[in-house]
Amino acid sequence: MLKLLLELIPTLALGLALGLRYPLLPGRIAPLLVRYGIPLGVAALLLRSGLNRDFLLAAAFALVLIASVMLLLHLLPPLRRLLPNGALQLGAATGNTTYFGIPVALALLPPPALGAAIAYDLAATLLSWTLGPRLLKSSSERRRSFRRDLSQSPATHGFLLAFVLQLTPWQEPLASLLWWPARLVLLLALLLVGMRIGVMQQQGELAEGLNWQSWRKLAPALSIKLLLLPLLFALVTTWLGLPGLVADALVLQAAAPTAISVLLMAEAAGEGINDAAGLVLISTAMALVTVPLWWWLIN
Repeated sequence: MLKLLLELIPTLALGLALGLRYPLLPGRIAPLLVRYGIPLGVAALLLRSGLNRDFLLAAAFALVLIASVMLLLHLLPPLRRLLPNGALQLGAATGNTTYFGIPVALALLPPPALGAAIAYDLAATLLSWTLGPRLLKSSSERRRSFRRDLSQSPATHGFLLAFVLQLTPWQEPLASLLWWPARLVLLLALLLVGMRIGVMQQQGELAEGLNWQSWRKLAPALSIKLLLLPLLFALVTTWLGLPGLVADALVLQAAAPTAISVLLMAEAAGEGINDAAGLVLISTAMALVTVPLWWWLIN
């Protein structure tokens, strides 16, 4: 746990400082990281953990449970009163797994569990860009966003690369060769999260979404995202008797803070932008406490 905090806090803080000082820097780094770095890192982790039955089990489980939560938040009247707009509903169910959750899994879990963490990320990406635009009522963006963003997802590219490399006779040497570059890439991903938050602060997006009224409005979504969602995964995985490493990986991914993609979709839809910005900032800060807490609880 100390190793996790020593990686998360300094990296996010450095990224925040860089984002405030150089607001154009994330826009230059992000395309390279998304196009080359994250797929390479995900492929290396999958080669190390293996594309096996646990991977498919975790992907199917995460897909069903996340979709159920998203639909319940949108359709049940009591929950809709707590989360009155699509940005809050999506932010309560969608976590920053690629740039936050997977680095956490890398720091806390053994290599065989990393496949389950990546499977969760793939399932969450699929649901974010299918149900997400509908929750935000952006009908003009639905098909374009889904096709573009799912096809360009770094997790998808990493999965495909790992699948191809696993068919070659060099799987084990490549897994060893790419292990440390993969760790470096995921640290850069955390750095990018901090930089993006710094840019949001520099542009005034966060100040608009973080007044006292906003805190009261955001509290239900934060509680669901950081506490109730991982609790649901912990209870259901225990009830179904999923393998311990798979269950641990899924709980930690469910505990990840709100995804930055929620803010991007809210900006595209023109709805709930301040709520999305506030959720990204506060949930990321709170996750520095809640994620280690969940790790302690599941152990």
